[in-house]
Amino acid sequence: MEEWKEYKATDFCKNVTDGTHDSPKQKSEGYYLITSKHIKGNTIDFDSAYKISEEDYNKIIQRSKVDQWDVIISMIGAYCGFCYLEKSTKTDYAIKNVGLFKVGSEIKSKWLYYYLSSPAGQNKLHLLRTGSSQPYIALNSLRNFTIPVPDEKTMRSIIYVLQSLDDKIEVNRRINENLEQQAQALFKSWFVDFEPFKNQPFVESELGMIPQGWRVGTLGDICVTNKRTYKGDFVSEIEYIDTGCVTNNIIDTPQILNPAIDKIPSRARRAVTEGDIIYSSVRPNQRHYALLFNPSSNTVVSTGFVVITANWSGYRYYIYQYLIQDEIVNKLQAIAEQSVSTFPSLNASDLTNLKIVIPPNDVVGDFAALNCSFITQINKKQQESRCLAELRDTLLPRLMSGELHVNDMLLSEKR
Repeated sequence: MEEWKEYKATDFCKNVTDGTHDSPKQKSEGYYLITSKHIKGNTIDFDSAYKISEEDYNKIIQRSKVDQWDVIISMIGAYCGFCYLEKSTKTDYAIKNVGLFKVGSEIKSKWLYYYLSSPAGQNKLHLLRTGSSQPYIALNSLRNFTIPVPDEKTMRSIIYVLQSLDDKIEVNRRINENLEQQAQALFKSWFVDFEPFKNQPFVESELGMIPQGWRVGTLGDICVTNKRTYKGDFVSEIEYIDTGCVTNNIIDTPQILNPAIDKIPSRARRAVTEGDIIYSSVRPNQRHYALLFNPSSNTVVSTGFVVITANWSGYRYYIYQYLIQDEIVNKLQAIAEQSVSTFPSLNASDLTNLKIVIPPNDVVGDFAALNCSFITQINKKQQESRCLAELRDTLLPRLMSGELHVNDMLLSEKR
């Protein structure tokens, strides 16, 4: 790495600053205010962010306006050190407790983002953290942060490799998004608009007109919740899924925890099996839910999830598609906001008490067969993306440290 140079962030970037230190009042309409807790895994969680007035927004952006190809980093709290590369600025937002690197070019921005995401970058950021109960990184520390940089040709080659993997992961995400939309459209066609059953007699019900032979019941008539709970006295390794790891049926890499050396979270209690649906009981509108395919025998999920087990395998697809409808998500959010908890939250009974149209088993079975094909394709793409992410994360530290050269990779492929 003799040819690589170390640059201070203030030399590598046009400016290094941070967001507001004030606490603007929340508004029902306006501009988003993004704080450190909203940045994780190169995503911004706009769903949980609140809005501020145009006046407050304009005051903040005088100090720290986020533009295309800026890199922002969480500076305080549990996710201290996570970064995000702003590629488009489709949504205007202000920042608070967030570091802002104004790099000035696409290639340099990507290099900084990948370095900050690498183990070397994360370890260096970890050393900058102070505070025991609430870790934070001081702005001056970010300004003095050093970044190893190779010549431009090498930098572009490394970014090309990493970006190619990220691009394929993004293509898979879009394919899955389309498949999810098709599966939801099929559900709406069959069980909301009843299009395949228009020629059958219809009867009155408390949920409106439904095909004859169908009935109205509750979700609890066709499933059970939280079927099995661990005591927490684990003696072997577990694969732990927290609510923050799951969004829109996408599960990030679970935590592998060994009770001999790791502290097992007190919320690691829910047992799951093939075909279970996990649905976050906090802030339903954030859509932390998933239909589980092939969970490991040692998979444990947080008590922040309601675990839903269908009484019959055919029902799992029907229940899942029912619960992810916008109408139902909004209904559950309204119920959650009436809770007396710190955050809007649900009880398992709020789910099982939902009124639902229950079709005959043959109709459910036919729907399950069609829906299963969508879910199987989605699962396959998710597995492929996880493998690509593992490859990227394996290559990232070696490429960003200079240990592995792109030319070496090309020679290895030719052999």
